[in-house]
Amino acid sequence: MLDKETRARIIALIHKEVVPAIGCTEPMAVALCTAKATEQLGCRPEKIKALLSANILKNAMGVGIPGTGMTGLPIAIALGALIGKSSFQLEVLRDLTPESLEEGKRFIAEDRIDIQLKKGITEKLYIEIIATAGEKQATAVIAKGHTNFIFVQDGRLDDATLRRLLPADAAQAPASDDIALDLKLVYDFATTAPLDEIRFILETRDYNMKAAREAIKGNYGHNLGKTIDRPLSKGILGNSIYSHMISRTAAACDARMGGAMIPVMSNSGSGNQGICATNPVCVFAEENENTEEELIRALTLSHLTAIYIKQSLGRLSALCGCVVASTGSSVGVTYLMGGDYSHCCAAVKNMVANLTGMICDGAKPSCSLKLTSGVSTAILSALLAMEGKCVTSQEGIVDDDIDRSIHNLTAIGADAMCITDELVLNIMTSKGC
Repeated sequence: MLDKETRARIIALIHKEVVPAIGCTEPMAVALCTAKATEQLGCRPEKIKALLSANILKNAMGVGIPGTGMTGLPIAIALGALIGKSSFQLEVLRDLTPESLEEGKRFIAEDRIDIQLKKGITEKLYIEIIATAGEKQATAVIAKGHTNFIFVQDGRLDDATLRRLLPADAAQAPASDDIALDLKLVYDFATTAPLDEIRFILETRDYNMKAAREAIKGNYGHNLGKTIDRPLSKGILGNSIYSHMISRTAAACDARMGGAMIPVMSNSGSGNQGICATNPVCVFAEENENTEEELIRALTLSHLTAIYIKQSLGRLSALCGCVVASTGSSVGVTYLMGGDYSHCCAAVKNMVANLTGMICDGAKPSCSLKLTSGVSTAILSALLAMEGKCVTSQEGIVDDDIDRSIHNLTAIGADAMCITDELVLNIMTSKGC
């Protein structure tokens, strides 16, 4: 068992990275930053200017905003200013009412919002909101994390202060107080920590499986989860653990991307990653009749593996987050199948060999398709691992060392795919729609 101090630091990291969120985390982070700037201003803004990094723009363009029936940033910004409370963090819009929605629509129609790309920065997660009322101005800036404020003051943020707060050479550096993980540390913690210290991880099941159940009651996004549950799909995919794992994952994503007012437990700033790290593991544990302790440890293993991968990938990248989260769920499922550390390493290598290179083209309803691809690969990777089959270092980017394999994956996503990211954003912003 790990020493108490190490366990405490890992638990603190999980609490930091696994948190509730309503709606897609990128537009909710913009709404949160708007709420903070408005609070600093001390009155209702007359104008709001949003300066955003390319990845924030990409992830916020096509996703539903909960409770509004609308997509994109303008309504998120308007409501952040009108009814947002920064103390609610990523649940910033939970006080939404039909009346405030109509007020938000009027705010947009009056042309009070200006959204632009923030130039001259390398940080991929950057939100700068400038709220103006008469001669008064207030600025709030979020960077590096979806709730991480680096600047809140009256007036504007000047370039010199920004360079001091956000040095270019530290744009992707992890927070200095976070414990640096490797897969062995993740595995040892998840499998040996006293159960009472990690029982809180069951909250991810409570949130994210409830989201899947609620999704079935409505029609959200592309209805992929409901489609997988229909007779025709069962005739093709079967009424199996596999079909249930992908349908419960897709359903929760359908609801979240479709703008349902349903909170989910996120992972590393992404609700979809939280769903993908949770629901496949929960469904497998239930139908495989694993014990509660095994479920707790598997969920911890899944979520912490995703957190570990994100430490070198960064919060936002050109690589789809389902690659990260489904790798976590594959490790969790492998553990539930009776696998040990070597089996978990094999599952990760199998994942790296398959899903590397899946692009992120923004948060949107069709993310549920990508999540099902990730979960399908997670199951196959776990099954192969339990059969003693593993992609070798003679194949592709997989290395004999498991941590180097993971870092090969994240180097491609964080560095090599930057040009891809630029092209994706250009395509998205140049379409006629």
